[in-house]
Formats: sequence, structure tokens, C-alpha cells
Amino acid sequence: MSAYFFYTLFYFLMSGCIIYPPTEFVSAGLTIKNIFTNWLGYILGLALFGHLDLSQVLLENTSIFWFVITTSAALVPVYILLIVLSWALLGDNWSTHPIAKSLSVYCNNNTTWMSVASDINIEYRRIDKIVIDTNSVTQVVVTDNWIIKVTPYKLHVAHQSDTALVLNRSDTHTMSHTTRGEVQYVNIEVKPTRTRARSFNIRLNALDFKDLQDKISRPIVVLRNVTFHRTLLDRFIDAFKEQVAQNPHYETVQELEQCIGCMQVTANVKLNKLCGDVTEERGPDACVTCFCRPMWCIDCMAKWFASRQDENSPETWLSSKCTCPVCRARFCLLDVCLIPTPNH
Repeated sequence: MSAYFFYTLFYFLMSGCIIYPPTEFVSAGLTIKNIFTNWLGYILGLALFGHLDLSQVLLENTSIFWFVITTSAALVPVYILLIVLSWALLGDNWSTHPIAKSLSVYCNNNTTWMSVASDINIEYRRIDKIVIDTNSVTQVVVTDNWIIKVTPYKLHVAHQSDTALVLNRSDTHTMSHTTRGEVQYVNIEVKPTRTRARSFNIRLNALDFKDLQDKISRPIVVLRNVTFHRTLLDRFIDAFKEQVAQNPHYETVQELEQCIGCMQVTANVKLNKLCGDVTEERGPDACVTCFCRPMWCIDCMAKWFASRQDENSPETWLSSKCTCPVCRARFCLLDVCLIPTPNH
């Protein structure tokens, strides 16, 4: 019996990973599309490894358990086949198929769901569409007029002209299975206003939001209580500020002028060497003292710092170094000090 147990456990584990494959399974080609070109089932696997005699189960019926399992394994494909036949035979041009029903919502008096499908196909072939992989089994496709969510077993469609989009939630995770650092996701509710059209949700990486927003012709409403980083730079600026806030403040009696980077706010940071780097001991890459007066706000300094880093390795930005925009003195994040304002 132990052989049956371990095989059953292995079967359900593999089935779950293949139906909803993690990134590693997709990379290895272990997906339904690649594996199940020809149908392979649980009972066939048992028979192949010699754990089950199909003729004995079906003809002699020695075990109710195996009879139920075998019958279910045979009836499920038959049931699915009957559903497919009903879609083909009971409607005109597969009009009872779930995808056809979804598209028929957007039909006018003189058009059919196939006309809508043709319009979508034409736009999908264009190179200016965007395709966002929200996870290993789900894609979001946005064309000039359509928003399409593709899942393994369902297709959601909305026409941009009569659809409202609401960003209603965000969640942040310190570690991601696809990246080596923090990742943030946003949830967008797609709400078609057309009669009989169903709303659906899109959950995507916050860094993909701008690409989606640029392609959508309608505004995406962001609820007031939802905050997220729209770009990688936004995320870095917040992390930069958090680290600088932990550094010692720089006291000065100088009159502070407008930031020369944005000319919008008063300069509020000073490069003040506080780290342990010593030029003589560590060579030209060591941090050195900057003698420039305070001329930058923290946002502009963070943007400058990010602009000098390797864009392909954002996880190293906070631990890297930069040069002063004016005198080119090398500094690290520990050398950036906030200047307290008079009301502090």
C-alpha cells in the first residue's frame, strides 16, 4: 500500500505544479501545453509502473476504491467531450462557448461575436500592444481598444471605451521568487459598464503599472488610501530617504537656497563624510570629504545617486557609491546628512 500512497502523493504534487506551474517548471517546459499533447492520466501511470492491473479492476471489481477511481478517470474526459460537443452543436458557430458569450456582449445589431473576435485579432497582431505576464499562467494584453486577461481556463475581455479601472489595493513583499529584493503588487478592478459584461481583477507588479497606464486610454482611478511605487526609481527614492533619515543630521548656520536640481524646494542635505573609508588605505574608490555648500534636496540627491548606478543591478544601488554632482567627491549613502529645518 505504501507504493500506492507515494505514487498518489507524487502524482498530486506534480499535477498541482503543472496546472499552476512555478517559474522553474515553466523554464523546464513542464506545463500542460508541452506535456499533455497526448492525454496521460493517473490510472495509465499506475498501470505503466505495474501497480495496477486494469483488467482486474474493470472486470473483476475486487476493490470499490479502485473501481471508483478508474471510473472517475474515464468519465471526466467523456464529460468534457460532451461539453465541447454541446458548444459545437447547440449554437450557431460556437455561440454557446464561454468565450463567444463574453465577446457577444460587445456585439451591435448587425455584428456577431466572430466580428468582435476578428477586431481583437487584428489589434493583437499589431506590434504596439503590450503584454504583461502577471504570473506564470496569466497574461494581460492591452491593445488600442481592448483589455484582455488570459488565464489557463478563462478569457476576460473589456473594451476601453466603456470601462472604468480602479486601483483598490497594493501589497508589499520583502522577498520575491523572481527578484532578489522587495516587490510590490497592485490590484486593479476592471469594471465594464456595458450590460451583461462582467468585471475582473488584474494583479500585477507595481513596476508594470506605468506601462499599463500609458497604453490605457482612460484614467486609472487610484483610491486615496492606496500608495505604491510606480517606478523602480520611486522605490529607490523611498529607500534612500529611509536610510538617510537614520544618519546623523548636519547642523549649519548658512542661509539655505533653493535646490539647484529642481528649484522647487529648499536644499536640505549635505554630503558630510561619516563612513570609515580612508583614501590612503583604500585607493581612488574610497569616499572623500566634500567641501560644497548644501545645494540639493534629498529627492534630487536620490535621483542623482540612482542615475550613476548600474541599471541592471538595482539590488546593489544602496550599497554602491556616487560622486558629488559639483566637485565629484566620492561618497556613499552613509555620508548623506539631512539638514534640520528651524521648526525641528
